[in-house]
Amino acid sequence: MPFAFDRGDGACCVECLADPPVHDGVRAAVAYGDIAREVALKLKYSGRLACAGTMARAMARLMPEGADLLVPVPLHRWRIWSRGFNQAALIAGILARSSGIACDSALLRRAKATPILRGLGARGRAKAVAGAFALAVDAKAKLAGKTVVLVDDVYTSGATGTACARLLKRGGADKVILLCWARVLDAEALD
Repeated sequence: MPFAFDRGDGACCVECLADPPVHDGVRAAVAYGDIAREVALKLKYSGRLACAGTMARAMARLMPEGADLLVPVPLHRWRIWSRGFNQAALIAGILARSSGIACDSALLRRAKATPILRGLGARGRAKAVAGAFALAVDAKAKLAGKTVVLVDDVYTSGATGTACARLLKRGGADKVILLCWARVLDAEALD
């Protein structure tokens, strides 16, 4: 969890000390609240693609130093067909253009469809995304020793980010840092 003030590099909350996460940190532009929710929903469900630019501009200031590759959290092809786009890929593409860091939207794919995670608690989310992701055939060569920035719109329980980070690290990534637009800070909001 974020601290009330900057405690310096490498500082970890008690939960992360007791049970270290697979990823190497989470960076969020804003805390999830009414306005952040509205922006995310306008992008995802109203097709307001300009919202991706708003999100990316706020996220750009949090880009980790030494980042080698941007990888958006993938959507299943059925969700892309119905929505018409992957919001994380839109955001990652804008971040790539503004930062000069390469983006690979095909490196990670959603191999199995998952239910909409909204309304599921932390355990339900983790169960829903178990085995849902796969790496591209050539992923190991692209990931070897890299610092990967995993891009998503909202970080809720961490289930999706953890599943993706675990796979990226197994594929050879040295570090995986999650970068998102908004982070849910109220764990009770999940239940």
